[in-house]
Amino acid sequence: MFRFANPEYLYLLFVLPVLVVFYVYSIIRKKKAIKKYGNPELLSELMPEVSPKREHWKFWLLFGAITVVIFVIAGPQFGSKLETIKRQGVEIMVCLDVSNSMLAEDVAPNRLEKAKQMLSRLTDGFSNDKVGLIVFAGDAFTQLPITSDYISAKMFLSSINPSMVSTQGTAIGAAINLAVRSFTPSEVSDKAIILITDGENHEDDAIGAAKAAAEKGIHVNIVGMGQLNGSPIPIGGNNNFMKDKEGNVVVTKLSEQMCQEIAAAGQGLYVRADNTNSALKALQNEIGKMNKSELDGKVYSEYDEQFQTLAWIALLLLIAEFLILNRKNRIFRKVKLFS
Repeated sequence: MFRFANPEYLYLLFVLPVLVVFYVYSIIRKKKAIKKYGNPELLSELMPEVSPKREHWKFWLLFGAITVVIFVIAGPQFGSKLETIKRQGVEIMVCLDVSNSMLAEDVAPNRLEKAKQMLSRLTDGFSNDKVGLIVFAGDAFTQLPITSDYISAKMFLSSINPSMVSTQGTAIGAAINLAVRSFTPSEVSDKAIILITDGENHEDDAIGAAKAAAEKGIHVNIVGMGQLNGSPIPIGGNNNFMKDKEGNVVVTKLSEQMCQEIAAAGQGLYVRADNTNSALKALQNEIGKMNKSELDGKVYSEYDEQFQTLAWIALLLLIAEFLILNRKNRIFRKVKLFS
């Protein structure tokens, strides 16, 4: 992988066309000045040591050196080597409900966006932990395998929307079972599942799945999204809402009792999300209580500085520019090196 450590310096490349224009302008002015004294062809015979081509070579060598120096100060770097590192942390699998009911706006801006914001801030607090992401509706899919690459985690998180799971519903049990299978088998660190949902489970035995996870030492923490009095589900904007077969507006409510029962079976925490940061703080406190142990992690090694080669090229160009004289040496006047 390639990158620039200081890409803002690449804007200096816009100076290069200005240098070319200035050089062309200076040549034109010089030719006009010579014409004032007489025929340029006759005057060239009187100035045999003058070499316009040497001037061109000197300019383009200097131009090349400036170009290379700009890339040098921008800091070219390479880093594509995967390394195994040891760190003290825990493993967390996040299961995020992406069913249509998560578009309800009883939590601002809506349940799903609020959940994504909360998870993004939660990820910002991780340092040595591993995190994975599962999305579910009528079925569950692994969006991001468990990893210590938080940048990728946030990137995948930002792209989540209900359309990514074609089967609608709320298969909480399937999400928990998939999360249990997604942990690193060889790790002995504490493991936890954070399940974010409105609790409207209609697909499977979520309580049984949470109980099975707890028996393996994996705590299932639930974040309930929504309000008890419910909210309609907006579709397509313009104040349109989802309706049932009879044409009645569907109102989705937080099934808090179901969420509490799942959390109890999974020996974890239940907290309801609202328009404050109380749910986030509760999750952070719960994660802080977990026992950290040594984890193996695959990460890209530090990007190596690669400016040395370019710096040598710039130096050689400057030396060449310095060694080329503006005028021909009288001894080597007959040598047509730049003709």
